[in-house]
Amino acid sequence: MNISVLGCSGAIAAGYKTTAFLLDDDILIDAGTGVGDLPLDALAGVDHILLSHSHLDHVLGIPLLADAVLRLRAAAGRPPIQVHALPETLDALRRHIFNGAIWPDFTALPSREAPVLSLHPFQIGERLNLGGRIIEVLPAAHTVPAVGFAVDGGETSGHAHWVYTGDTGPNPALWQRLSELRLSHLVIETAFSDDECELAHVSRHLCPTDLGQELRHLSGSVDVRITHIKPGEVEAVMAGVQALQSPHRISALHAGQAMVL
Repeated sequence: MNISVLGCSGAIAAGYKTTAFLLDDDILIDAGTGVGDLPLDALAGVDHILLSHSHLDHVLGIPLLADAVLRLRAAAGRPPIQVHALPETLDALRRHIFNGAIWPDFTALPSREAPVLSLHPFQIGERLNLGGRIIEVLPAAHTVPAVGFAVDGGETSGHAHWVYTGDTGPNPALWQRLSELRLSHLVIETAFSDDECELAHVSRHLCPTDLGQELRHLSGSVDVRITHIKPGEVEAVMAGVQALQSPHRISALHAGQAMVL
């Protein structure tokens, strides 16, 4: 299994794309602006989208992707792209995106009988089997209902997991579950520098000091990738992260990076 980083920024600017990961060639994990860098045929090959939460930087690629691939998928007789998320996240999409005012309802286009998108609820702790890829829904602690994901690398990896925390503040439930899993990669957010820790706390994100506290719950030495840094803040955030003197191998995630499970 391969995971490609399409976007991993906390906002947009030249060279910065918001969160989206491509698992193999058919599963998106979050659908931020990074989705727009995929060629049209690659977009049309996406069969599943997993959403961590409803915030715009993680979902705005969905309505545009649906519009882009509708004709190709309909002509090929492809089934709807399945969007998997918490019930609250799916409800937010229905009410605030696919409402006819912000965007057409692509869960009923080109027809209600054969739409380009279908919505599928999951719950925290559920293990999804998507074409043989097992993905567990992890708890997150954000300002809206939110989750992270653990992708099982399968037998060839010794069932090592690629873990993405989603947007989250301090999260004891996450570390309790991760203590029971073998990890190959941990993709964890640190959206703000320590100068903005108060803002991080209000918005339920992490700053480097909080990250250090969280990583104390993670045993061994793990490849840790920092995501969701705001544009222009990478140097400040990573200076704070490197000062932690953690036993883990920590670096900033960047668009275009690939990880093999």
